[in-house]
Amino acid sequence: MRAPTRETGAVVPEFVLVLLVLIPVVAAMIHVALVMHVRNTVTSAASDGARAGAARGSSPDIAVERTRSLIGTAIADRFASDVTAERIERDGLRLLRVTVTTSVPPLGVVGPGTDVTATAHAVLQDLE
Repeated sequence: MRAPTRETGAVVPEFVLVLLVLIPVVAAMIHVALVMHVRNTVTSAASDGARAGAARGSSPDIAVERTRSLIGTAIADRFASDVTAERIERDGLRLLRVTVTTSVPPLGVVGPGTDVTATAHAVLQDLE
């Protein structure tokens, strides 16, 4: 039979101390991954919406509808609540600009989150 040492039972406090550091790090990694996924999806949807709205005979309303549809299909409708499209002129080119602004809650649940804004441009194909 062995004599008890001073470190007997030290596993539980060490485990708790490691978890106090590990859980926030893992939660932060999950949140960053979710924000990146939403940002990439919203950017892609804005680009496709801008191209759809810039086609001949199209309108900014079509760009907004297309962008909202793509975001709602890919992730969720709540991320497509603030979508705008407007015609602008830059360096002599007539462009359609689609802007999506959304917020990603912590770990995708509720609460104040990380704001994400995506802007896409497409050259208008009107012959005016």
